[in-house]
Amino acid sequence: MHKLSIALALGLASALPVHAQSPAELFVGINSGVTQTQGVAMVLASQALAQKAAVRVLLCSDGGQLAVKDKESAVLKPMNKSPKELLQGLMKAGAKVEVCALFLPNADLKPTDLIEGIGVAKPAEVAAYFLQPNVKTLSY
Repeated sequence: MHKLSIALALGLASALPVHAQSPAELFVGINSGVTQTQGVAMVLASQALAQKAAVRVLLCSDGGQLAVKDKESAVLKPMNKSPKELLQGLMKAGAKVEVCALFLPNADLKPTDLIEGIGVAKPAEVAAYFLQPNVKTLSY
């Protein structure tokens, strides 16, 4: 009985680190202006959210246009939604979305030109975030 108790205690102790892991987080950088590329980024980010991962999206260059209020993006099949609509769905589901610090000044835009809820990233903060060991990164 004593040996069984020791074996059980050792088994539980070895399982504890698995439960103590940080929750998964996903950082998605989107620079592409290609509709299908933007779409697949949004679909994968949505799937990560559905699987309880925290999601953070950084839009820059041509990808930053998704954040601009008056810019449209093409509808993709089979969802019949645009990348912009998918992005707004991500935001409603809890994803943090920002444009890179270079986007607004180089596109001659202001923060008021962005969709409500989209912020301007601080480079040092973004770098510290994606360097965390529990953060996976995707770049499109």
